Amino acid sequence: MREVLRYERKFLLPQEEYFRLRGRFEALLHKDAHTGRDGYTIRSLYFDTLHDADYFEKLDGVQLRRKLRLRLYDPAADFAFLELKQKEGEYQLKRSLRLGREAALSLCRGVYAPLLDLHDEFADECYALLTMRGYRPKAVIEYRREAYTARENDTRITFDRDIRASESCLSPFDPRLALYPVMNQGQVVLEVKYNGFLLEYLKELVSGCERSQVSASKYCMGRLASYGLI
Repeated sequence: MREVLRYERKFLLPQEEYFRLRGRFEALLHKDAHTGRDGYTIRSLYFDTLHDADYFEKLDGVQLRRKLRLRLYDPAADFAFLELKQKEGEYQLKRSLRLGREAALSLCRGVYAPLLDLHDEFADECYALLTMRGYRPKAVIEYRREAYTARENDTRITFDRDIRASESCLSPFDPRLALYPVMNQGQVVLEVKYNGFLLEYLKELVSGCERSQVSASKYCMGRLASYGLI
């Protein structure tokens, strides 16, 4: 089980602001090894309760909330990551566990018993949460990510674009999954994640984005069709 504890801030950027900041970050920070020339794809299956408690807690601004998802980077991969994010305001704890493909496929079908076969404390916690609260697969979200890091203060900065979703086909391992866009073309989500405090030179770089700070949730974006908002 991997555990990461950070502050997180999000900004919704127009395309021109994205290009300006990307140029600055490329000059000052280390590019994530997986980013390459055009970023990398992330696809996640999100779980929620029968009556979408996590979705509405996010919309209502509840300070203490959680998010459960199964994340993969290649539909052909033989593994995925089960992730539990617990958040209080800007403060966020993320724990994750690598699962084999068969166990991950079981979770996609709403069958959670394979988690007990792992004999892992975090897997047991997720199993109890999934079953006791009646979690079911609800939406698949996919997007392209570019990531940059600062070695000081464990800072990670990402640009997420081309965010798309599906609420009808919930098989994230399907290479031909049909997805629809959930943001205006050209918009990009900037995420700034750091420990304790944000380094001064990075604070100056993102200071112009303050007006566009949002609590943008890709999961909530992906549920817009269900609630008649797109």
